[in-house]
Amino acid sequence: MAVTATEAHRAIDAVWRIESARLIAGLARIVRDIGLAEDLAQDALVAALEQWPGSGIPKKPGAWLMATAKHRAIDRLRRRKLLERKHEELGREVEAEREMAVPDFDAAIDDPIGDDLLRLVFTACHPVLSSEARVALTLRLLGGLTTGEIARAFLVPEPTIAQRIVRAKRTLAEARVPFEVPRGAELAARLSSVLEVIYLVFNEGYSATAGDDWMRPALCEDALRLGRILAELAPQEPEVHGLVALMEIQASRAGARVGPSGEPILLLEQNRARWDGILIHRGLAALARAEELGGAAGPYALQAAIAACHARARTAEETNWRRIAALYAALARIAPSPVMELNRAVALAMAEGPAVGLELVDALTAEPSLAGYHLLPTVRGDLLAKLGRLNEARAEFERAAELTRNARERDLLLDRAAACARGETPR
Repeated sequence: MAVTATEAHRAIDAVWRIESARLIAGLARIVRDIGLAEDLAQDALVAALEQWPGSGIPKKPGAWLMATAKHRAIDRLRRRKLLERKHEELGREVEAEREMAVPDFDAAIDDPIGDDLLRLVFTACHPVLSSEARVALTLRLLGGLTTGEIARAFLVPEPTIAQRIVRAKRTLAEARVPFEVPRGAELAARLSSVLEVIYLVFNEGYSATAGDDWMRPALCEDALRLGRILAELAPQEPEVHGLVALMEIQASRAGARVGPSGEPILLLEQNRARWDGILIHRGLAALARAEELGGAAGPYALQAAIAACHARARTAEETNWRRIAALYAALARIAPSPVMELNRAVALAMAEGPAVGLELVDALTAEPSLAGYHLLPTVRGDLLAKLGRLNEARAEFERAAELTRNARERDLLLDRAAACARGETPR
């Protein structure tokens, strides 16, 4: 059934958000070129934009995109006169795709190195690239994030991220990097970059930097699944278990973080009965495994320990803020950053009072990398409001609202600014 252009575009946008990573990963396995795989995926997207308004949205849109992209791959390979064997191989895959639903990617877990998404992450994190380029490229390919969203995650200008991505794809192609999960020493060498990428993808799903939704659950699910696979691949690596623990515990709050109309619900206001006990149990078990392996002082394990403090508190009032502040202090010693200092200021404010936290936050206002970071005025506004300095707090919330690109977060900040204008301390 034909649909309007608006309906088709809305459906295409939703499908692309969900399927793009799997589409690019599956194509990269076939053509062995990440840049070409992304081009083919984009070609399929253009075809959908052209055809779906007239033909209607397919019952299996992800499979439609994959089949279309594979047809485009065959056309390109024909034009380039590649080996007949590769042409026949791709042709067989296209024919099989017509009879199949969207591939069951969960079944790939049975093969510890058989997951296309995992191959995509490790390929994009190859040592031939700089660490910054690895993370930016993988966020682009795995998470389907725009260069603007990635730039906000890194607190760097958008053109810088765009250049990193273009150069990274060119470098991988020129170096003929294999599309595979490494083994042995090479696996360990690339692991830290992969963990960073997975956690940044999870964070984008947990608190979307832009758009109309507070969360993008599909990104959280992809990141969690990749983390669990990594834990199977590298069972003796404590930081892998630390990251899994952190993501499991944070994901346990997903059902309580959004209200009936999609509005954000902050941590201290959440109904803890809605936290997922199974995910908390899994997260605490993963944290215990990291600690057994001697990784209690790793950055992900420390962050997981902070999340565990919240998970173990039956009410917000029972939260052990002094322990959380101490854990942030330990984090600051091994992985210092302005954002970590901001988090530590929040914990100290909860443990010792808002004046203590405000003093630390004020010291961060001159930090260049936080100039456009909306959480700095958000935290400052919260602390000022608790101290009764409502006019100053209102200005900070309004400034934070101007900086954020997430519509839900903007509404929340403006509501808090309005409360200050009415002489009320915002919740």
